[in-house]
Amino acid sequence: MGVLGGLYLAQGIPTYLLLVALPPIMRESGASRTAIGLFSLLMLPLILKFLVAPLVDRWSPWPGLGHRRGWIVPTQLLVSAGIASMALVGPSNVAVLFAICISITVVSSVQDIATDGYAVRQLTDRSRSMGNAVQAGAVALGVIIGGTAALVIFHVAGWQTMILLVAFLSLLPLLAALAMPPEPQAAAHDRIKPASLLAFFRRPNAWLILGFALTYRASEGLVRGMEGTYLVDSKVPTDWIGYLSGGAAATAGLVGVAIAALLIRKAGLTATLVLLGGLRSLCFLAFALNALGIMPGIWVALSASAFQTLIRYMELVAIYSFFMQSSSNDQPGTDFTILACAELIIYMAGASIAGLLADKLGYPALFSTATVISLAGMALSVWFLRRIGHCSKAPVTAGV
Repeated sequence: MGVLGGLYLAQGIPTYLLLVALPPIMRESGASRTAIGLFSLLMLPLILKFLVAPLVDRWSPWPGLGHRRGWIVPTQLLVSAGIASMALVGPSNVAVLFAICISITVVSSVQDIATDGYAVRQLTDRSRSMGNAVQAGAVALGVIIGGTAALVIFHVAGWQTMILLVAFLSLLPLLAALAMPPEPQAAAHDRIKPASLLAFFRRPNAWLILGFALTYRASEGLVRGMEGTYLVDSKVPTDWIGYLSGGAAATAGLVGVAIAALLIRKAGLTATLVLLGGLRSLCFLAFALNALGIMPGIWVALSASAFQTLIRYMELVAIYSFFMQSSSNDQPGTDFTILACAELIIYMAGASIAGLLADKLGYPALFSTATVISLAGMALSVWFLRRIGHCSKAPVTAGV
């Protein structure tokens, strides 16, 4: 569990440095909103990484370290070096900064594939829910270190100090990588059965599993894409929003993921997903009622935002547990990456049209639509889970 926590923290720190801390720093340094908007393209490697996942499953660039570790160690060194190189340019140098950041994201996405493949093979039915809780907790800690703490350090000590400190902190998870056991037998097995995208879709229940990935959180991008904007338009001070984001992530990382792991072990995966989907829908409904003026006040919006963050991290535990359970041992990184990318693509699609819907229809219609889609997606997901359990001749909740 310590190794998994370190490996996922290694991904979280650079990801949230680029996606959370960098945009406001660039804006404060004089970068245009158009230039900052282009940095959303940094998500492309995370969405398209499934294309290279079979390569990561098939061979390692440093086989002497073991299959997955042979990917993780060099990519982590490259990511930390990339972060450190950002200290050589200012936050207003958009072109050079974008080139560095897209390189970091590409390398980090490859590392992500290797880490997920390692987790799938190491976690058993009994340990999977706890392992996914550690994974989600490490993501939350990455938000705090790479996002919230980086912003604080920038305002106290400046750009170069902040960048170099984050680069150093991103090296620390290498200690976890060195503790990974090598996988010579897994690498040999991969050569017998080469990983491929087609191998996933040849599985009898592949389309059902993919359907779940595309529907369960289909509504979340609509709300998350406009949540911060809505809070600003509701006259919530920006520093409050920052404290709320960091505080909610810390609470979710320490408490929410543990509750989710316990729920999965006690009630089963399907029941947990239904419960979390219902609670998420209530959060969206609270946003809608607040926007309509039925439940007015900034504290309603803040409470809904904080609770939604908690639910989101709990959902990550549940859906990643399902994704890992559904990944084959023959090509674990490829299978998990396909499902994770599908879930991210549908999230990004919702986030990309959220602003348009808010401009055309208003916040009440946006949040109401998200609530309806959330309930429909939850119902579809339960149907998919039941069909998957029927196809595999075993209940989805078994052993989880």
